[in-house]
Amino acid sequence: MADSQTLATKLADLKLFQNTLIEIEQKLIAQTNDSTIRERLEKMLQSDRENLGPIETAIGKAGTAAQPGAKSKEYADKILQMMNGSELSLYEKFFQLELMKHQQTMSGLVLHKVAQSLDDTLQDAMEPLNKVNFENRAHQEVLKGTLYFVGTRELAGKEPDMGLWASVEQGIAALKGAVSAAAS
Repeated sequence: MADSQTLATKLADLKLFQNTLIEIEQKLIAQTNDSTIRERLEKMLQSDRENLGPIETAIGKAGTAAQPGAKSKEYADKILQMMNGSELSLYEKFFQLELMKHQQTMSGLVLHKVAQSLDDTLQDAMEPLNKVNFENRAHQEVLKGTLYFVGTRELAGKEPDMGLWASVEQGIAALKGAVSAAAS
Protein backbone atom coordinates (compact mmCIF):
# COMPACT_ATOMS: atom_id res chain seq x y z
CA MET A 1 0.00 0.00 0.00
CA ALA A 2 1.47 3.35 -1.05
CA ASP A 3 -0.03 5.12 1.98
CA SER A 4 1.80 2.86 4.45
CA GLN A 5 5.10 3.42 2.58
CA THR A 6 4.58 7.20 2.76
CA LEU A 7 3.79 6.85 6.45
CA ALA A 8 6.96 4.80 6.95
CA THR A 9 9.04 7.50 5.24
CA LYS A 10 7.47 10.17 7.43
CA LEU A 11 8.22 8.07 10.52
CA ALA A 12 11.83 7.80 9.38
CA ASP A 13 11.82 11.61 8.99
CA LEU A 14 10.45 11.91 12.52
CA LYS A 15 13.31 9.78 13.86
CA LEU A 16 15.87 11.78 11.86
CA PHE A 17 14.51 15.05 13.26
CA GLN A 18 14.41 13.65 16.80
CA ASN A 19 18.12 12.85 16.50
CA THR A 20 18.72 16.31 15.03
CA LEU A 21 16.92 17.93 17.98
CA ILE A 22 19.12 15.94 20.36
CA GLU A 23 22.26 17.12 18.59
CA ILE A 24 21.08 20.75 18.61
CA GLU A 25 20.23 20.61 22.31
CA GLN A 26 23.68 19.22 23.11
CA LYS A 27 25.27 22.09 21.19
CA LEU A 28 23.13 24.72 22.91
CA ILE A 29 23.87 23.31 26.37
CA ALA A 30 27.55 23.83 25.63
CA GLN A 31 26.92 27.37 24.34
CA THR A 32 24.84 28.78 27.21
CA ASN A 33 26.20 30.12 30.48
CA ASP A 34 22.80 30.44 32.15
CA SER A 35 22.40 27.60 34.65
CA THR A 36 18.58 27.72 34.58
CA ILE A 37 18.44 27.50 30.80
CA ARG A 38 21.10 24.78 30.77
CA GLU A 39 19.13 22.78 33.36
CA ARG A 40 15.94 23.03 31.29
CA LEU A 41 17.82 22.01 28.15
CA GLU A 42 19.34 19.02 29.95
CA LYS A 43 15.86 17.85 31.00
CA MET A 44 14.62 18.35 27.45
CA LEU A 45 17.61 16.43 26.11
CA GLN A 46 16.95 13.53 28.47
CA SER A 47 13.30 13.47 27.44
CA ASP A 48 14.17 13.62 23.74
CA ARG A 49 16.61 10.73 24.11
CA GLU A 50 13.92 8.68 25.87
CA ASN A 51 11.41 9.62 23.16
CA LEU A 52 13.50 7.86 20.53
CA GLY A 53 12.14 4.62 22.04
CA PRO A 54 8.44 5.33 21.33
CA ILE A 55 9.34 6.59 17.84
CA GLU A 56 11.24 3.37 17.13
CA THR A 57 8.33 1.37 18.58
CA ALA A 58 5.91 3.13 16.21
CA ILE A 59 8.26 2.43 13.29
CA GLY A 60 8.42 -1.25 14.25
CA LYS A 61 4.67 -1.56 14.72
CA ALA A 62 3.96 0.16 11.40
CA GLY A 63 5.61 -2.83 9.75
CA THR A 64 7.17 -1.04 6.80
CA ALA A 65 10.73 0.21 7.04
CA ALA A 66 11.91 3.26 5.14
CA GLN A 67 14.68 5.81 4.97
CA PRO A 68 14.14 9.51 5.63
CA GLY A 69 13.28 11.55 2.56
CA ALA A 70 16.01 13.40 0.67
CA LYS A 71 14.52 16.81 1.51
CA SER A 72 14.36 15.88 5.18
CA LYS A 73 18.01 14.85 5.18
CA GLU A 74 18.92 18.09 3.43
CA TYR A 75 16.96 20.13 5.98
CA ALA A 76 18.54 18.32 8.94
CA ASP A 77 22.01 18.85 7.49
CA LYS A 78 21.29 22.54 6.86
CA ILE A 79 20.02 23.22 10.37
CA LEU A 80 23.00 21.42 11.92
CA GLN A 81 25.32 23.44 9.69
CA MET A 82 23.67 26.65 10.94
CA MET A 83 23.95 25.48 14.55
CA ASN A 84 27.64 24.69 14.10
CA GLY A 85 28.36 28.00 12.42
CA SER A 86 28.74 31.48 13.81
CA GLU A 87 26.30 33.28 11.52
CA LEU A 88 23.40 32.83 13.98
CA SER A 89 23.32 34.44 17.39
CA LEU A 90 22.42 32.35 20.43
CA TYR A 91 18.90 33.81 20.32
CA GLU A 92 18.55 32.82 16.66
CA LYS A 93 19.80 29.31 17.43
CA PHE A 94 17.21 28.90 20.19
CA PHE A 95 14.61 30.24 17.79
CA GLN A 96 15.57 27.58 15.23
CA LEU A 97 15.33 24.91 17.92
CA GLU A 98 11.83 26.09 18.85
CA LEU A 99 10.76 26.07 15.20
CA MET A 100 12.09 22.56 14.72
CA LYS A 101 10.43 21.41 17.95
CA HIS A 102 7.13 22.83 16.65
CA GLN A 103 7.61 20.99 13.36
CA GLN A 104 8.32 17.76 15.23
CA THR A 105 5.20 18.17 17.36
CA MET A 106 2.96 18.85 14.39
CA SER A 107 4.50 16.03 12.33
CA GLY A 108 3.81 13.55 15.12
CA LEU A 109 0.24 14.75 15.49
CA VAL A 110 -0.38 14.55 11.74
CA LEU A 111 1.15 11.06 11.52
CA HIS A 112 -1.17 9.89 14.28
CA LYS A 113 -4.18 11.39 12.47
CA VAL A 114 -3.12 9.90 9.11
CA ALA A 115 -2.80 6.45 10.68
CA GLN A 116 -6.31 6.81 12.12
CA SER A 117 -7.64 7.46 8.65
CA LEU A 118 -5.86 4.45 7.10
CA ASP A 119 -6.70 1.54 9.40
CA ASP A 120 -6.95 0.35 13.00
CA THR A 121 -3.63 -1.52 12.91
CA LEU A 122 -1.72 1.61 11.90
CA GLN A 123 -3.65 3.67 14.42
CA ASP A 124 -2.50 1.30 17.17
CA ALA A 125 1.04 1.46 15.79
CA MET A 126 1.06 5.25 16.17
CA GLU A 127 -0.16 5.28 19.79
CA PRO A 128 3.42 5.50 21.18
CA LEU A 129 3.73 8.87 19.42
CA ASN A 130 1.13 10.45 21.72
CA LYS A 131 3.63 10.66 24.60
CA VAL A 132 6.28 12.12 22.29
CA ASN A 133 3.84 14.66 20.85
CA PHE A 134 2.71 15.92 24.24
CA GLU A 135 6.26 16.13 25.60
CA ASN A 136 7.37 18.02 22.51
CA ARG A 137 4.49 20.42 23.05
CA ALA A 138 5.63 20.98 26.66
CA HIS A 139 9.17 21.54 25.37
CA GLN A 140 7.82 24.31 23.14
CA GLU A 141 6.59 26.13 26.25
CA VAL A 142 10.02 25.82 27.86
CA LEU A 143 11.63 27.12 24.69
CA LYS A 144 9.20 30.03 24.58
CA GLY A 145 10.45 31.11 28.01
CA THR A 146 14.04 30.55 26.94
CA LEU A 147 13.50 32.74 23.89
CA TYR A 148 12.14 35.53 26.11
CA PHE A 149 15.22 35.35 28.32
CA VAL A 150 17.89 34.94 25.66
CA GLY A 151 16.18 37.44 23.36
CA THR A 152 15.82 40.11 26.04
CA ARG A 153 19.44 39.71 27.06
CA GLU A 154 20.71 39.74 23.49
CA LEU A 155 18.45 42.41 22.00
CA ALA A 156 18.04 44.77 24.97
CA GLY A 157 21.19 44.01 26.93
CA LYS A 158 19.09 43.69 30.08
CA GLU A 159 17.86 40.90 32.31
CA PRO A 160 14.24 39.90 31.72
CA ASP A 161 11.56 39.84 34.39
CA MET A 162 12.11 36.69 36.47
CA GLY A 163 8.35 36.23 36.87
CA LEU A 164 8.42 34.94 33.32
CA TRP A 165 9.67 31.51 34.38
CA ALA A 166 6.66 31.21 36.70
CA SER A 167 4.38 31.87 33.73
CA VAL A 168 6.19 29.26 31.68
CA GLU A 169 5.91 26.73 34.51
CA GLN A 170 2.17 27.45 34.80
CA GLY A 171 1.78 26.85 31.06
CA ILE A 172 3.61 23.54 31.32
CA ALA A 173 1.52 22.48 34.32
CA ALA A 174 -1.69 23.31 32.43
CA LEU A 175 -0.48 21.32 29.44
CA LYS A 176 0.40 18.32 31.64
CA GLY A 177 -3.06 18.55 33.20
CA ALA A 178 -4.65 18.47 29.77
CA VAL A 179 -2.54 15.44 28.84
CA SER A 180 -3.58 13.61 32.02
CA ALA A 181 -7.23 14.40 31.38
CA ALA A 182 -6.97 13.21 27.77
CA ALA A 183 -5.26 9.98 28.81
CA SER A 184 -7.99 9.06 31.30
